[in-house]
Amino acid sequence: MTTKFSLAQKAGQRLMVGFDGKSFNSDLEYLIGTLKVGGIILFSRNLGLPDHIRRLCSDVQDYARSSGQPPLIIAIDQEGGQVARLKAPFFSEFPGNPAVKTRDDALNFARVTASELRSIGVNMNYAPVLDVTRPDIPGIMAGRSFGSDPHQVAALGTAVIDTLEENGILSVAKHFPGIGRTILDSHLELPVVKEDQPDLDSCDLIPFQAAIQSRVSGIMLSHILYEKLDPLWPASLSVSIARDLLRVRMQYTGLVMTDDLDMGAITRHYALDTAVDQALLSEIDQILICHKSPAIEAAFEQIQKRIRDDASLDALSDQSVQRIMAAKNRIRS
Repeated sequence: MTTKFSLAQKAGQRLMVGFDGKSFNSDLEYLIGTLKVGGIILFSRNLGLPDHIRRLCSDVQDYARSSGQPPLIIAIDQEGGQVARLKAPFFSEFPGNPAVKTRDDALNFARVTASELRSIGVNMNYAPVLDVTRPDIPGIMAGRSFGSDPHQVAALGTAVIDTLEENGILSVAKHFPGIGRTILDSHLELPVVKEDQPDLDSCDLIPFQAAIQSRVSGIMLSHILYEKLDPLWPASLSVSIARDLLRVRMQYTGLVMTDDLDMGAITRHYALDTAVDQALLSEIDQILICHKSPAIEAAFEQIQKRIRDDASLDALSDQSVQRIMAAKNRIRS
């Protein structure tokens, strides 16, 4: 499959990107036709009436097809509650994960959300949040988590995953390996977690292991430095966490993606080319850059350079593109 892809296509498929505007435009032409991106991410700045969103999604898929590119992943954050890009009165609003107490609550959220996403042409939801909160810590995820019991988080999270996937939406569990105990916001700074592997095994990783067993389509890595697992790199750029823990030890074979590389946890501490190199070395499939900026083209050029010059990274890139295409092939039209 990937042997038919050009170098530019192999690089572009690794990128999930944001853009400006609510309709198909020259920026999207460039992202899809020239940079050959694997997918786009919708934010409030891209969303209008349902018919307008539907047309936008249809137009980008039509352009990808006419340009000889694979179908696009079109993703959104629709967790409910604090993080929900689609709003009333045109879309259903839910109070968020802290209000989800039963499996029926989770199933209802996921069924309705999957139906509404499919109706407008969105095929991936960056949900559910599987972070486990701490009752004694004012954590950053308190308003977005299913709670402090890892087994309850696992049960409710997998109900959402199973239902989204059964209804044609690729689900993404986040933020591996768990940020429920952090109080700093990685949009602004790089948080540090001091717990060791046994601490994570007994709590934070339980929901993610359940998600893997439920065949979740994607897992998003956090921009958190787990200093006892990797003192140098945050999870989103860590060979020890993304490859050794998630891929090898937990045997996850689906899509692995960074959180947004535009966030302060990355931009204040790492150069873009360094971050891209680390993502490739860590066998991360998709690099997220969620705002229109020169960083998107720079990341594209860096990926091309690295996989052109390093045969081992080229082979790993082929594997990543195979995983991306496998996920795209599971999307139900």
